[in-house]
Amino acid sequence: MSWISDHLMGLNATLVLIAVFLLPALESSVFLGFVIPGETAVVIGGVTAFNGRTALWEVLVAAILGAVIGDSIGYAVGKRWGDTLLGRLPAKVIKPSSVRQSKELIQRLGGKAVFAGRFAAALRALVPGLCGVSEMPYRTFLTWNMLGGAFWATGFTLLGYFAGAGWHQVEHYASVASWIFVGVIAVALAGLILLKRRAEKKAEEWLDTPKSAPSAAREASEESAV
Repeated sequence: MSWISDHLMGLNATLVLIAVFLLPALESSVFLGFVIPGETAVVIGGVTAFNGRTALWEVLVAAILGAVIGDSIGYAVGKRWGDTLLGRLPAKVIKPSSVRQSKELIQRLGGKAVFAGRFAAALRALVPGLCGVSEMPYRTFLTWNMLGGAFWATGFTLLGYFAGAGWHQVEHYASVASWIFVGVIAVALAGLILLKRRAEKKAEEWLDTPKSAPSAAREASEESAV
């Protein structure tokens, strides 16, 4: 991503602010996040504020608006066309069971999934659409979207601002941290799924276990009394 960062650094102030808005906005609305993480532009925006080329408040506003508006568009796309788009994908690309589990997870976590997904590039591209597909109330989504977007945009803007000339190294660590976060979430989800399956298996075994004679007699007595 170094060449993208270097190119952004060469833009004038107006184009930098446009990039700071557009890259986060396009992450989940057109899934650009799979190719170019939005934090790249936000960190560069913070660097340009450090250099005096842009105002810090302008970068913050552009980054926050881009994050919130982009995810809202991703939510709307998922709500309107999500099931249709997912249904047309080959099973080799994404299994129906995976889609079902993702929906159940979003419904279980609620707004916390929106907030957590904001801090990992791979999840930012998917979570808003999955929230729409899962029919999460938009008011809930918007609240957590604004909260996550504000924290994310402010954090990466200030990271670039305080890094100053050392922004190349900061950009690298930000990307690595993002993937580590994805790994941690994946492990946690795998653990939750495993625990759920074990609980379901135990419940099935308990239901299939023959009842003892005293227990059966007691239930028969209760039924006759009624």
